[in-house]
Amino acid sequence: MHDRPELAKAPTGITGLDEITEGGLPLGRTTLVCGAAGSGKSLLGAEFLVRGVLDHGDPGVLLSFEESPERIGENVRSFGWDLEQLVAQGMLVIDEVELEEPGAAPNLDGLFLRLAAAIDAVQARRVVIDGIDTLFSSSDLASRRAQLRQLFDWLGTHGLTAVVTAGRGREALTATGLEEYVADCVILLDARVVNRGLTRHLRVVKYRGSHHGPNECPFIIDRNGFEVLPVSSVRLDHPALDERISTGSLDLDGMLGGGILRGTSVLVTGPPGSAKSTLSSVVAAASCARGERALVFAFEESPDPIVRNMRSVGIDLQRWRDEGLLRIVSTRPTEHGLESHLARMRDEVTSFEPQFVVLDPVTALGEEEQLTEQMLGRLMDFLRGRGVTVLMTGLTREGGTTGFRVSSAVDTWLLVSNPELGGERNRGISVRKSRGSAHSNQLREFVLNETGLHIAPPYAGAAVLMGSARAEREESDRAEGVRRSAQEEAAGRHRRRRALALEAQIAVLQAELESEAGDLDRETVATERRDEREAEQRVAAVAARGGSSDAPGRRSER
Repeated sequence: MHDRPELAKAPTGITGLDEITEGGLPLGRTTLVCGAAGSGKSLLGAEFLVRGVLDHGDPGVLLSFEESPERIGENVRSFGWDLEQLVAQGMLVIDEVELEEPGAAPNLDGLFLRLAAAIDAVQARRVVIDGIDTLFSSSDLASRRAQLRQLFDWLGTHGLTAVVTAGRGREALTATGLEEYVADCVILLDARVVNRGLTRHLRVVKYRGSHHGPNECPFIIDRNGFEVLPVSSVRLDHPALDERISTGSLDLDGMLGGGILRGTSVLVTGPPGSAKSTLSSVVAAASCARGERALVFAFEESPDPIVRNMRSVGIDLQRWRDEGLLRIVSTRPTEHGLESHLARMRDEVTSFEPQFVVLDPVTALGEEEQLTEQMLGRLMDFLRGRGVTVLMTGLTREGGTTGFRVSSAVDTWLLVSNPELGGERNRGISVRKSRGSAHSNQLREFVLNETGLHIAPPYAGAAVLMGSARAEREESDRAEGVRRSAQEEAAGRHRRRRALALEAQIAVLQAELESEAGDLDRETVATERRDEREAEQRVAAVAARGGSSDAPGRRSER
């Protein structure tokens, strides 16, 4: 099978965009970037040029119909880009085009001369035309299409990789509805408000001659510029590690078949007050005790109250913070939007390089379930790829679910509860699933006190008892044990007395047996002696009569 030729591409250098375009924008062709006001069109074009200069040494030209070079430089300086320096180095030209008569037909010949001069000045290989819809706003449809084709052909003839930006139309991608048909690649940017929070999305609408990611992907604009967060681009090729790490509780380790497999994900769900956060702190402290770094993302509490609260159950988190092994990052996900929140968490992981990460709780990330699930999936893939073990907590709804379909993606799922039994609330824990582990199927009670977390053994074959009910059962079992011990001791004493009586009877019978045996022996001896005397008497009698003792009753021959 012959290898298929691939379309030549120019890397944008924008995180995530090259991933979903499988290499970048079409080399020597024109790409249209369209979207509503504030969606990030101009920024994407500017970063395309800056990354081209800094990362690939490609000189560029920025032609704007809306802003002056000074204003453009000021706008991007907050991202750390010094356009004035790039201009001074002869790597970039920024030019503003002011239309002489608004509403008049564009003078393309003059535009081409202006572009050619700028391109020749720096030997540009990349061009950005920002606000092209302003240039063709007055032409009729037929003229617009012809003029757009003429402009795009001119750029392609000169071997330029071009990005043109245009505003979003009401019924089409652009106001004229023509640019998207003429361009070889079309990228649509969108900014929308969901649950009072701004979310941004990018979609590659078309890409002639190349496969591309078809999904709508979230993106952010942060201090580093543009960053696209692909939803389905991460490959499922994470390493499988056989090492098990301790949770900090030997009893919980036993329930999990020896501990948590390193590099896997754990979900702890339960109602309020079921000690989800405490359990996550126990595992984080155990990670630090092994000399590993742990990173805790707390979405509902600040670091100092967390440290104070954990101290009440014998967990000293401040010690690990002082040693630099524990970092607690507290922030509300709604502060900057989910996409920005994900980017910040990735930055924290990259800078701190932890072996263990806690997300507490994931149910605080927002009410947009699909977007939150995508974010969590992306973050979990990112952590798994780095071999990081992650523990997430979630508040359960009625019916025991979190509302997010993340439980099917995690490797281990722990259920914690605080049922009411006998007029009091206690805590229970069970393992819903744990891939790769021969885990327990029992519901166990666990107790928090000043010495930490303790999991009580179950009563085999009986309903799970907790709190006072368990104490009563234990007291009842102890009383029953005492009663049984007393019974067994009494039975033992009876058996010993019976054994002594039997031994005495045996001794009497043995004595009688020995006595009768002695009498029998004596009678036998007496009988034998009597027989001997009688024999001797017969012999003597025969001899007295002159007979032979050899033949009694026989006369002697003369």
